[in-house]
Amino acid sequence: MSDIAAAVGTPFYCYSQATLTRHFQLFRDALAPMPSLVCFAVKSNANVAVLKVLGDLGAGMDVVSIGEYLRARAAGVPGDRIVFSGVGKTPTEMRMALEGGIRQFNVESEPELEALSAVAASLGVQAPIALRVNPDVDARTHEKISTGRKEDKFGVPISRARAIYARAAALPGIRVVGIDMHIGSQLTELAPFEAAYLKMADLTRALRADGHTIERLDLGGGLGIPYTRGNEAPPLPLEYGAMVKRVLGDLDCEIEIEPGRLISGNAGILVAQVIYRKKAEEREFLILDAAMNDLVRPAMYGAHHDIVPVIEAPAGAPQVPVDIVGPVCESGDTFARQRAMPLVQAGDLVAFRSAGAYGAVMSSEYNTRPLIPEVLVSGDHFAVIRPRPSYDAMIARDTIPAWL
Repeated sequence: MSDIAAAVGTPFYCYSQATLTRHFQLFRDALAPMPSLVCFAVKSNANVAVLKVLGDLGAGMDVVSIGEYLRARAAGVPGDRIVFSGVGKTPTEMRMALEGGIRQFNVESEPELEALSAVAASLGVQAPIALRVNPDVDARTHEKISTGRKEDKFGVPISRARAIYARAAALPGIRVVGIDMHIGSQLTELAPFEAAYLKMADLTRALRADGHTIERLDLGGGLGIPYTRGNEAPPLPLEYGAMVKRVLGDLDCEIEIEPGRLISGNAGILVAQVIYRKKAEEREFLILDAAMNDLVRPAMYGAHHDIVPVIEAPAGAPQVPVDIVGPVCESGDTFARQRAMPLVQAGDLVAFRSAGAYGAVMSSEYNTRPLIPEVLVSGDHFAVIRPRPSYDAMIARDTIPAWL
């Protein structure tokens, strides 16, 4: 990390190709021998190099915008391994995906179904769809990333599913292929998944009795990762896979699963440098060159990331409580409060663990701070997979009207 910091500057994101590979393989193997496709949730980490690592292993992609779709295609992933999710697909996005090739649309509402029918019919093609069904199951996760309750904006009520499937079957340009569910992110227990999948199994049998062909079950993603070292870990992919086989294994369906965080989260770190060590009247601050615009999860979700010195402190070294903050002019630009840390000094490097998911993708140029580099490591070599833009390049994107 010190060598990379010297070469590219700080702060930067760094991803491990070996860990991305291992985590994908764990999910793939957990579902075997059921027919399945592991579709990486592109929203968790959209770098084209990361997508290519996974795509070359046989991963599909779960996208929620045409931009993510185009990133997946740029990484070499064929359209027949791309699932298009999201509550606000536009007709333009639908058309581009149908023309470029798509595995299926996860349809979120009746108006979207009607719009997709019109676009597909105008192209003379059939759009393969799974209806996202909201099972009204509380994922028992963070309020902002729970998606399967009846008050959430996602999917259609399970009580309406059979009627909407009947409408889908009657529409031109629509081909029903399966059912979709996704109840939330960063789940740390299997019970909410099982409750939702039991409802999915019952719905599968009911829809087949209605005459629909249900060949795929899209289970969404959401399995959590440990963000704090030493705490009890969430269920392993192997345990998740065993539950899926037990609940859905007799339905003779292909299983689609859309992990994001579990594949990329612990494959990445954010490396920053201490600018100042500041003593205030009642507490001490470590001021870093990374800020909330680079990693917004603590400010947005109150999320925890372990933060450790890149050069490990000697065993038994003293630790003191500090507030770890960035340079942005907001009190919310705080990564940790009263966190016990070794006596790192200005110029030292620190690493944020578990930063490979929802880090770089949610970053911004707030305070005219450049997006920070992303680096991929394989063995003993590394490559910059997104460079830091210059200030000139950032400013040149703005234009001044002729009348000024």
